[in-house]
Amino acid sequence: MKSKKNVIDSSEVVISPAGTIDFSNSRELKEELLELFEEDYKRVVIDFSKVESIDSSGLGKLLLFHKRLKEKDGTLVIRNIESDYIKNMFEMIHLAKVIKIEE
Repeated sequence: MKSKKNVIDSSEVVISPAGTIDFSNSRELKEELLELFEEDYKRVVIDFSKVESIDSSGLGKLLLFHKRLKEKDGTLVIRNIESDYIKNMFEMIHLAKVIKIEE
């Protein structure tokens, strides 16, 4: 999994992972998100347009990061979900009730 980072301003950043987020690489995502947390961004947007699939370990990393970010009044946003598989999974687990999901 590779990610691109696009800093919008001092409080907002967009990361764009690509490929599959699963047990073999979800630790990379976690480390990248923790770096953003330590850089004190208040709004972190994850662009899912290039993500093909995600498993439970990837979802767990997203939820943990969301919790930490929320504790310091930050916001995690997921946008541009292209994969029907991911859309259906997020809908099935009601992820939009926890994390803001934008089209």
